[in-house]
Amino acid sequence: MSSAQSTAPNNHNDHNFDLVIAGGGMTGAMLALQISRQLPTLRIAIIEQQPEQQNAGQQNAEPAAQHTSSFDSRSIALSAGSVALLAAWGIWPDLKPHACAIEHIQVSDRGHFGKSRLTASEFGRSALGYVIEIEWIGRLLYQQLQQVPSSQLVWFRPDQISAIRTERDCQHLQLHSGAELRCRLLVLCEGGDSPSRALAGVESVQHDYQQSALIANIAVATPHQGKAFERFTSDGPLALLPLTQQRYSLVWTCQPEQAAMLKALPEADFIAALQQAFGYSAGVFSGVGNRVVYPLKLKTAAKAADHRLVLCGNSLHNLHPIAGQGFNLALRDLDALLQLLAQQAHQQDAGAYSLTSQYQRLRQTDMAAVVGFTDSLVRLFSNDSKLLALGRSLGLTALNHCTPLKQAFTAQSTGLAPLSAQRAQIKDNLQTQLQPFEPKYGPTEQSSC
Repeated sequence: MSSAQSTAPNNHNDHNFDLVIAGGGMTGAMLALQISRQLPTLRIAIIEQQPEQQNAGQQNAEPAAQHTSSFDSRSIALSAGSVALLAAWGIWPDLKPHACAIEHIQVSDRGHFGKSRLTASEFGRSALGYVIEIEWIGRLLYQQLQQVPSSQLVWFRPDQISAIRTERDCQHLQLHSGAELRCRLLVLCEGGDSPSRALAGVESVQHDYQQSALIANIAVATPHQGKAFERFTSDGPLALLPLTQQRYSLVWTCQPEQAAMLKALPEADFIAALQQAFGYSAGVFSGVGNRVVYPLKLKTAAKAADHRLVLCGNSLHNLHPIAGQGFNLALRDLDALLQLLAQQAHQQDAGAYSLTSQYQRLRQTDMAAVVGFTDSLVRLFSNDSKLLALGRSLGLTALNHCTPLKQAFTAQSTGLAPLSAQRAQIKDNLQTQLQPFEPKYGPTEQSSC
């Protein structure tokens, strides 16, 4: 039986794992697949709340493809740095046919003169990034996870952690199903509302933007030629990201009441409202798919790691979609963890302090920079102040005409600069001897791990 179809083992002795991943969505599944490929000696488990579903009946679905309802029809923008990671992990060749290249980006502020344009060719690149529907990523991950033997990867689903007991040498996990697991390292990949984060004693901070994002796929009458648009309005940003099949992925940020009203409009009226709000820079909109509304909140964990615990993806940082940084930041979480696990392999302890402490330092810096950047954009561009509007226009104009500024901005936004910095820091850490660490769980404590 393949791992994607497997259930929890019946033998109590089989409930010992090197690493347990709480959350089998896109981040958790990506991590599991890469560990199975890069570190095949590690025994891992995934605890997923949602039941397994079949893709049967979906257009172009592979007959054997299976996934969970953690995946949906939204789209994400993959930065150039993320594409480089996916290529290194052997995933990108299968995803690329379903992705659309971003060759041009136009940023504007509605009602003001400021505007900036970025073009891939001016940086010697074929694309600044790619846009892909999440469903394709989920489908590929679950197809490939089916090939991992159950001796290496075990699924517990639908299930959830109900209690966590931390000891010196391992984490003890009690599941709602009654199963009890032990692991050297627990990785939380559950999402912004991670229920296990509180169980693990990790505090989080939340800020409600009092905004909602309406998300839908939009058809256009003429080819979009790989152009992406980010237009700032007084209600919030309105983004159009190019998709395959002559479509755009729309992220329309506005007040919750307005989002609910827009969602309920008949198709023709919605298209007219979008055309009125955006103008004709992207052409004539000719159709709209399913519309979904999400409340927007900034949620960040107080720390990226603790004793035999690390957090990845939205469990660590759940961002506003204004700059499309969320999943790209999550992939750098995974890259850091995978490299540290590889360095730790000789110790045969996936949750050693040398790993968790380095992960904390690595991810805190990158996370703080991206959270600060996106939060500042939200506050700066969702404001009617004439003085701030002038500053925004001047800033966008300067970005458009100052090549060094544009290069620095592009290196950061495409994920190349932070990825390079993280790789360099990990390499430097290999040369550094950490001070001996005696955790709060004393040496006389008995452990069954």
